[in-house]
Amino acid sequence: MSLRPVLAILMVSTTPVLADGHTDTGLTYGPRPAWLISQMDDGALKTRLQACLSQTPTRTDFSIGHRGAPLMFPEHTVESNIAAAQMGAGILECDVTFTKDHELVCRHAQNDLQTTTNILVSDLADTCTTPFTAANGDEDATAECRTSEITLEEYRTLTPKMDAADARAMTAEEYQGGVADYRTTLYSTGTTLLSHAESIELFRDLGAKFTPELKSAAVDMPHDGFTQEDYAQKMIDEYKAAGVPASDVWAQSFNLSDILYWIENEPEFGAQAVYLDDRYEAFDEDEGEIDPMDAATFKPTMQELADMGVNYIAPPLWMLVTVEDGEIVPSVYATEAKSAGLNLIAWSLERSGPLNDGGGWYYQSIADVTDNDGVTYELLDVLAQDVGVAGVFSDWPATVTYYANCMGL
Repeated sequence: MSLRPVLAILMVSTTPVLADGHTDTGLTYGPRPAWLISQMDDGALKTRLQACLSQTPTRTDFSIGHRGAPLMFPEHTVESNIAAAQMGAGILECDVTFTKDHELVCRHAQNDLQTTTNILVSDLADTCTTPFTAANGDEDATAECRTSEITLEEYRTLTPKMDAADARAMTAEEYQGGVADYRTTLYSTGTTLLSHAESIELFRDLGAKFTPELKSAAVDMPHDGFTQEDYAQKMIDEYKAAGVPASDVWAQSFNLSDILYWIENEPEFGAQAVYLDDRYEAFDEDEGEIDPMDAATFKPTMQELADMGVNYIAPPLWMLVTVEDGEIVPSVYATEAKSAGLNLIAWSLERSGPLNDGGGWYYQSIADVTDNDGVTYELLDVLAQDVGVAGVFSDWPATVTYYANCMGL
């Protein structure tokens, strides 16, 4: 399947051509960066960002589209990624999982079809591993539908939607709702799902680089003879088949074994492989719950990761910062990682909704100073200037692009 007919419709006819032959969709910040700046407390950072309001947007690898631009577009769709590219994201993400016939597709999880597509109200509803069950008393409505239960051809028949579910739904149709009030369904109609190979074609045509994430399987591995190593290798092979240089790919995984596999078996790709650090969920039998602000409790340590050949590590935003004397500053975790020579990438800005009440999970380490949406740029400034991150994932990449352009990153 070629996406070029879709691109011809969605991309404006006057798009300029970049020096490398790729088309640029015509970049725009839209109104959000200026609005966020207006919400900031007065100070030097606000003044500097305001001085850039008339600047012309340019693409930057510091700005990474997290599943495209899912603040307003259904994630992992053609349209979501075009929007992210139009906001200047230099790197775009396809979360990679596999279908029943072991074809690779872009989904945040192998078992999220019930919240990200219309599968429950389609002819494929009977493939779901957990059929829709209505809410009952204190029990929420439930369902689980996996890409591993359908073929790529069947996957293509699904209609994407904003990632959400109505927990109190009594019918499968009602379950399609539940979109957070700070998101929108305005851009959900007519959106297009992507296979991994199609994402490569699309991102290249948009002039962007690539950061695929190999997602954990919801099924036992091996799956019908398809091993974890086969899975990790197939993802890389699709870039090689497309002629994409390893220097343009940052392959990600929460599974350290995947990172080490790429380092050993695909060293050019392994050099930029990104270990997604979720060790904040770890539990040590002797020490109890791991404190993410105490890097010494992590096993392996930052230096041990570096000694294994890991060059990039990506934790959530809050692990990289803390508060001292009312100011956002780098965390011990961040300083330990930098001391070991690890490159840091943060995830994910613009995912929390309004920040007037502490910001929720992504802002938990700085909740005491998170009381307005302008904190978005205060945090981003610390991440860029003090922590020294190499890039930031965002659900609305214009926010990061604006900052990077203004600061000359």
